[in-house]
Amino acid sequence: TQSPGLWPSSARGITQGLFSSTPGLEECGRIISLSGPVIRLGDPITASCIVNHTCSHVGPKSEILWKLGTEFQAGKQHSLPDGTQESTITLPHLNHSWALLACYLRWGDSLQILDQAELQAGYPPAIPYNLTCLMNLTTNNLTCQWEPGPSTHLSTNFTLKSFVSWDNCQTQKDSIPDCMPEDGQNHCSIPRKHLQLYQNVGVWVEAENVLGTSVSPQLCLIPSDVVKLEPPTLWGLDPSPEVTPPQPGCLKLRWESWRPSLYMDQKCELRHRPQLGEASWALVSPLRPKTFQHELCGLLPSTAYTLQMRCMRWPLPGHWSDWSPSLELTTAQRAPIVKLDTWWRQRQVDPKTVDVQLFWKPVPLEEDSEQIEGYLVSWRATDQAGANLFLCNTTELNCAFQLPSEVQKVVLVAYNAAGTSQPTLVVFLESRGPPLTRLYTMAQDPHSLWVGWEPPSPQPQGYVIEWGPGPPSPSGSSKIWRMEHNGSITGTLLQENIRPFQLYEITVTPLYQDSRGPSQNIYAYSQETVPSHAPELHLKHIGKTWARLEWVPQAAELGRSPLTHYTIFWTNSQDQSFSAVLNASSHDYVLHGLEPGSLYHVHLMATSQAWAINSTSLTLMTLGLDESELHIFLGLSSLLFLFFCLCGAIWLYCRPSRKNPLWPTVPDPAHSSLGSWVPTTTSEEIFQLPSLQDPGMQPITKITVLEEEEKKPGPLESNDSSETCGLPTLVQAYVLQGEPRAPCAQSQPESGNHVLYGQVLGSPTGPGPGHYLRCDSTQPLLGGLTPSPKSYENLWFHTSSLGTPEPLVPNQEEDCVFGPLLDFPLLQGLQVLGVEGLEGF
Repeated sequence: TQSPGLWPSSARGITQGLFSSTPGLEECGRIISLSGPVIRLGDPITASCIVNHTCSHVGPKSEILWKLGTEFQAGKQHSLPDGTQESTITLPHLNHSWALLACYLRWGDSLQILDQAELQAGYPPAIPYNLTCLMNLTTNNLTCQWEPGPSTHLSTNFTLKSFVSWDNCQTQKDSIPDCMPEDGQNHCSIPRKHLQLYQNVGVWVEAENVLGTSVSPQLCLIPSDVVKLEPPTLWGLDPSPEVTPPQPGCLKLRWESWRPSLYMDQKCELRHRPQLGEASWALVSPLRPKTFQHELCGLLPSTAYTLQMRCMRWPLPGHWSDWSPSLELTTAQRAPIVKLDTWWRQRQVDPKTVDVQLFWKPVPLEEDSEQIEGYLVSWRATDQAGANLFLCNTTELNCAFQLPSEVQKVVLVAYNAAGTSQPTLVVFLESRGPPLTRLYTMAQDPHSLWVGWEPPSPQPQGYVIEWGPGPPSPSGSSKIWRMEHNGSITGTLLQENIRPFQLYEITVTPLYQDSRGPSQNIYAYSQETVPSHAPELHLKHIGKTWARLEWVPQAAELGRSPLTHYTIFWTNSQDQSFSAVLNASSHDYVLHGLEPGSLYHVHLMATSQAWAINSTSLTLMTLGLDESELHIFLGLSSLLFLFFCLCGAIWLYCRPSRKNPLWPTVPDPAHSSLGSWVPTTTSEEIFQLPSLQDPGMQPITKITVLEEEEKKPGPLESNDSSETCGLPTLVQAYVLQGEPRAPCAQSQPESGNHVLYGQVLGSPTGPGPGHYLRCDSTQPLLGGLTPSPKSYENLWFHTSSLGTPEPLVPNQEEDCVFGPLLDFPLLQGLQVLGVEGLEGF
């Protein structure tokens, strides 16, 4: 069937969307295709839209528009001589298999559809290929199928054509009705009544659509030669007394052919594969003809298999049947084919009995070794007519039993439902062979250990290696063992059940022809861990600015990485941190530079190659300064301050420009009244002294009065005094700590006019009486001395026969004499600033 390509009149008057329909325009226009109803996909197309002149609503300037699908297209519009309006459109190529072309007339502000047409495009049909035919004996039909080729985008009809021929399909004898497949199908069947089973039949396929027709190559065949049989039915061979059971690794099966093919000669194929895994099919072909039983061998024992079969006519031509439904069979068991490696441990219970713990490992001798269900251990007793006595029947890989001391061997076998393995004779060898020369071990990674040795001479035939958790685990618990049959090896890698940070005990025993060597042990770790704890810090001694800490180094532990160094950290109360790194042999450390009376937090970190661990924190406080040390500290600080002040005063005094204005003029006491004299004070001569009533003032004060103007010595003044007090060069005021009485330093007087006049000892506000200190001077204070001193003269001096003043109280060790303060006439008029009255005096 095919669809028309154009609708010249049936679609007139259809409106869409905003388009409006006006009465009287329905018969005004039509579309005429100039390229045919259906075109080849990609070819150009031309169409015209004609508007009749009889349309009263169409003016000479009416506009005709085109639309293809949803897009407007440009057309060429012109007027014919009879007044008809025509618009022509040409599309260079149509890329859609189906499209709708519409013609519109602009009517005012809207568009009126005049006509529309359906456009179709596609390809001519391709040539059908791969035509095959099979004769189905169940339906008695010749069924043919083919491949249609790529889509044409058009409605395409397929027809199976055939005929009967006497010769090789060169001439047609009888025609056979055409076979039309159902829509969408690519096969068709010719009934048996139109066929001659043993005559040639020519068959081909014809494809047709509106753009063309194509024909497949002709197939010439004899229906009986293309017969396809139905698959056979498989059955397992039931066991019976007449039929021997299959051997291990074999399967016996039978099958029944399809009933309509019972009298046909056939050949069959069998395929099989194990159900476990993703094994591919194994093909067994051909099976013996006219037989309906087969024994399949070479299979894995105790394994389930899936089997399928197919058949075809033989020797006549034909096609293979489909594979039969699957049959599942399981092969029989066979006795284990294994070698048993054995090892043992013995312990003498009493002189007649020995405890034996026997171990074994099955080593399969074939890749498809049979499953083992259990093990038997027995020994042949000599006092019971050679009867076998069973010691163990177990599914484990070890067994413990007791034997008489004279028994030196037992028999071990593996068994299953099919039988037992070859017996393994276990001989308890005596330990009289030479030991290993050297045994050592090293860690390869956290989950493996290498154990090596130096073999003795003569060379052993093999070795037994045992390993398991070391102390404190019980001896022999959870041990794994392995037998090495190559006596020339010098080591092996242990990877089974090796974990890091676990101590392992490894035992190696050499095996000889009829004896064994002594077992040798070694302990090892695959990876060492951090020490269990860091040494604990203890405070040994502490001072004001230091603290001595000590700790007990931790003893080396098995499996623990040795320490490489220590790091000690301490932090003060201001969160300032300090640290020091010590070598691993250290056991004490002194913290220096601490502050007195301060709190510190200290902890120790022990570091190894594996990790680092911290000790517990230690809190300590340094000692504080006592009262005497505090006084010394303050005194030293004051002396240091006074030293700098003295240096500054000396510097000021040595400058000529500053020399005279600093010191006030002291009048000659011999020609003035000291009671009414008060020195004139200028702004430059005022000394800023602290108040004597200040409670922080020390109880000892030194006052020095110096002369300002230089005077020539008189006739009675002497400069040769050998024992005099040292004269200071600047005014001093300082605090003394300790004894209130101190001797004046003796030194040679300096040339100049500076005279130490006296020292006042005691506090002006103190309760006790004051004292004064009078020192000798190199210059007499008065112009001349008389035997009878006046009120302004020093009472304790008198003139010697040589005219030299001598003290009334001579003292060889001290030059200063203490007495009541008011006995000194020159101090009776002393004015003390900052003190209310002279109550202290």
